Amino acid sequence: MIVAIVALIRVFSRRPGPGDRDRSTPEHLLAERFARGEIDEQTYRRDLETLRRLHSPHPAPDFVGAQRTVRA
Repeated sequence: MIVAIVALIRVFSRRPGPGDRDRSTPEHLLAERFARGEIDEQTYRRDLETLRRLHSPHPAPDFVGAQRTVRA
């Protein structure tokens, strides 16, 4: 819940500038859908985790507190 609130604050605290609509990230679009009530919190969290895992150069662990594995 806290993650969702922080994401929404970050999304809506920005001042839109010229061309911002074209540069919306998938995470911003997802946060906007959540804020409009188009998706519920469970869907928002699941999809946000999926986006972060797929678009991160160093994928995060699947759950909080997971031990990091070192690949040789």
